[in-house]
Amino acid sequence: MADKRHELLDSIVAHCAQILEEHGIEEALAKQAGNSLANHLSEVWAGSTVCFPKDYFYKLTKRDLEILGKFNGRNHHVLAVEYNLTENAIYRLLKRIQDRKFDRDQGRLDLDDSSAELF
Repeated sequence: MADKRHELLDSIVAHCAQILEEHGIEEALAKQAGNSLANHLSEVWAGSTVCFPKDYFYKLTKRDLEILGKFNGRNHHVLAVEYNLTENAIYRLLKRIQDRKFDRDQGRLDLDDSSAELF
């Protein structure tokens, strides 16, 4: 378990440093920031068990909401180009989000066979 813990913290240090270097921060300072972040996480989350999901739905949902936020009613093509999707995909995505929001806000009626007897 200690090996996994060290591997995780080393990965955090390396990734943080890489991102900061890509943004123009000098290597030594970037590594220092990465180490600081790893130390912070290990202190705050000490003793906790954390499971990171493998699925990509979080990213998709975040992207979908971003697209919805940029949608003005007429810019399907612009969004398709920006997000490397087809216009059809943008239409479907917006419809799916609209349907989900409607279901969440209104609640979906489950009309099974027993309800048919009422009419």
